[in-house]
Amino acid sequence: MPAVGKVTAKGQTTIPQSVRAALHVAPGDQIAWEVNPDGTATVRRVQPVDIEYLRAVEITLSEWASQADEDAYREL
Repeated sequence: MPAVGKVTAKGQTTIPQSVRAALHVAPGDQIAWEVNPDGTATVRRVQPVDIEYLRAVEITLSEWASQADEDAYREL
């Protein structure tokens, strides 16, 4: 049987405990909703983005950003 919730007047709903457990969702976690063409919706847990890590990695990416690299790998 599917888990059922109720939408409040403010558009809020409680995620049933069985769904929270299956998605490993805890207070403060983010979820994403995707509405499918057939009228169904998919919900999934969103992994947090580690901005500091991404900034550190970004610095190393400039090594491959020269015009010579662009010329060498253009056809890939």
